[in-house]
Amino acid sequence: MQARLGYTCFGNKLLNDLVTIRIIEPASKLRSLEHIENYFNIKHRRQTLYDTLHALVRLKAKIEELTINFAIKEFDFDFAIVFYDVTTLYFETFKADDFRKSGFSKDNKPNQPQILLAMVVNKEGFPLAYEIFPGNTFEGHTLIPIIKDFKKKHKIKDLTVIADAAMISTENIEELCTASYGKAAKIDYIVGARLGNLTESLLNSIDKELPRTDLANIRLSTNLGYLICDFSKKRFAKDKFEMEKQIAKAKEILQHPGKAKKIKFIKTTESKSQLNKGLINKTNILLGIKGYYTNLDEKTIDNKLVIERYHQLYKIEQAFRISKHDLKTRPIFHFKEDPIRVHVLICFMALAVSKYIEIKTNMSIQVFLSECKKITDAKLLNKINNQIILKRVPLSVETSKILHQLNLLSH
Repeated sequence: MQARLGYTCFGNKLLNDLVTIRIIEPASKLRSLEHIENYFNIKHRRQTLYDTLHALVRLKAKIEELTINFAIKEFDFDFAIVFYDVTTLYFETFKADDFRKSGFSKDNKPNQPQILLAMVVNKEGFPLAYEIFPGNTFEGHTLIPIIKDFKKKHKIKDLTVIADAAMISTENIEELCTASYGKAAKIDYIVGARLGNLTESLLNSIDKELPRTDLANIRLSTNLGYLICDFSKKRFAKDKFEMEKQIAKAKEILQHPGKAKKIKFIKTTESKSQLNKGLINKTNILLGIKGYYTNLDEKTIDNKLVIERYHQLYKIEQAFRISKHDLKTRPIFHFKEDPIRVHVLICFMALAVSKYIEIKTNMSIQVFLSECKKITDAKLLNKINNQIILKRVPLSVETSKILHQLNLLSH
């Protein structure tokens, strides 16, 4: 599979073996060398790993190029739409430095240093490019440099980036739409909207114009582009339940004040706490409503398609899930920058292989590996004639299907 992606072109067997074992049984680099020897009878020296780290760091650009070329060939990727998101990877230490820094942790590890991992994927969720930043980097500041660099590097004429609400700001929108070096830098966008930050005027417009019928939507002009809002009955029921639960909790805290707690619907003025009726009213108006910003006009893309495109953002969340859980990208045990970068590079390559397998087999990488482990061969040596007899354990229907998929993948 790595050969198909082009990852074997470097002639670095150690790198390819580390990618393979990262998928099969992720572990530390030294433990991985033991697994490679135990499972495949392939021995790599520790010193070889240490000696090649600096060379492996320099392979990032080429690996991304190979991965994108593969996406073009296999998925007809045309650079028209990309999905962007970030996550955090924490370290198994409490000591920070210039690269491993404390910041907002998406892993609920606020006391441990981390790095920020940004990734670009296609509409299938197949990874295309990535970058890492110091752990205290604000995620909203990563979007512009990465997407602009991606567009420039691949000479892309038209590009639409889809990202979540954390990436939106007036400054980001202005930079996406224009740049100091001309209109060629313009990037179209579809991003989530934080409706809680809307002006009273916009909130009133939504309240008056958006019908509370399932899947109804409207489009409004704002300084951040077009704001598209849609209503969902299912979302309304969920939001209403959460609001009522939080209001009940706020009332209970007000009746039985104790240890100071930050509660959503309580406001404190001049040491007096009371229900925040303004926020309750605002929340009530927005029940069941979700918002999206885009600079694309209705002739280019209608509201329904904007919403549909944004909802495909879950594909990048799936990619992060595979990376963080199945491939165990974190916690990271390295403490020097080069080994950290090599670790993320290996995990990116393993993610590309894993995601392709998931797309082609329509099953998770864990289910795929579990089925593959049922494929058991035994070799018996006939000492009389020195012939080797190959015996295979009878396969289940599901495992036979996996073998068929493997044959497809090998062509």
